[in-house]
Amino acid sequence: MATSYLAPGVYVEEVASGGRPIEAVGTSTAGFVGVAPDSTAHPNEVMAINNWSEFLRQFVKPETTQYNALAQAVYGFFINGGSRCYVVNVGAQGAIVGDARGRRGLDLLESVDDVAIVAIPGYTDPASHDAVLSHCEKLRDRFAVLDTPPLRDGNSVAQLTTVAQIAAGGGSGPTDDIGRARASNYGAQYCPHLLVRSALDATQTVETGPSGYVAGIYARTDALRGVFKAPANEQVRGAVGVTYRITHQEQEVLNPVGVNCIRFFHSEGIRVWGARTLAADAQWKYVPVRRLFNMIEESIALHTRWVVFEPNDQTLWNLIKRECTAFLTRLWRAGALTGRTPAEAFFVKCDAETNPPDEIDAGRVVILIGVAPVKPAEFVIFRIGQGVEGAQAQTEAKA
Repeated sequence: MATSYLAPGVYVEEVASGGRPIEAVGTSTAGFVGVAPDSTAHPNEVMAINNWSEFLRQFVKPETTQYNALAQAVYGFFINGGSRCYVVNVGAQGAIVGDARGRRGLDLLESVDDVAIVAIPGYTDPASHDAVLSHCEKLRDRFAVLDTPPLRDGNSVAQLTTVAQIAAGGGSGPTDDIGRARASNYGAQYCPHLLVRSALDATQTVETGPSGYVAGIYARTDALRGVFKAPANEQVRGAVGVTYRITHQEQEVLNPVGVNCIRFFHSEGIRVWGARTLAADAQWKYVPVRRLFNMIEESIALHTRWVVFEPNDQTLWNLIKRECTAFLTRLWRAGALTGRTPAEAFFVKCDAETNPPDEIDAGRVVILIGVAPVKPAEFVIFRIGQGVEGAQAQTEAKA
């Protein structure tokens, strides 16, 4: 800005508007942790991978044709709509978390801010599931996609019953029969395993966990509809079959305990047919609700860093409220929040009530935000009756 004007003329000055728009962070970048086909390639390094050819160059020897869970998951991610991921090869030892000797596996993903989906293909044991769920709960900006152990014909119904009993807090039996993970609203679990063409030898059909393919569906749904749309009723690209055809009655056992099914339908093909988290709290029952809140929280935190060390007064409060309101209004217009008006969809409160003198003296500025997320129509109910004057029907959608 000019400090003096000595000659006649027109002067243009730039004045800061004070506005710092909040933009939505990305939600479709995945992080994969597992043993690569070449276990010696970049061990315990975080590698950014943008396509399948790049994964082949970095982690696969030219002569390799043997099935590998990590490779198959990354391949499934890209063919189902994923565009970018990070891969950590844990090496031959296969430890997905570090110890006193150093950081490895999931620990290394902590440094990558743009990871929003985490999968550990090839690991279906409770300890590994606990590790990845703890990772997501700690960082609060990512969501775990987990595989169950494979279901087998003959004893699968008994396995499903055991899962329901254990999840309800009763019954006994090996907790890893099907591997229902512990309660958490930062993860979802999928079964059964898929039959797919091998990523490393197209002449072979192999069995693989669905997590990589489902992670790709998450990315595809985010791009086409938004993170608030449930990644369900979506076709699994690349799948030629399932290892076990779950029936409607069997899904009635699994769905209430948060195990999402992949179903085969004669007319629609192989589809993800569930969108529930592993949460015990009904408030966080649905995958899109948890992932939407992850996005909102990270977006606001990332784009309000300018607030730190600013004078904590009414001017600052008004700026914060304005930018948060504008951001949430855009989400409401996109269909992420329910309500006929923005006032019904969310509220933002940042004033003297939320920031009394004791908060200001402690160096804190407090913003209170409430949002009403849309929830999926999981059960569509047609109530059909017969009246004197003809048929009567009512349609109702329940979340």
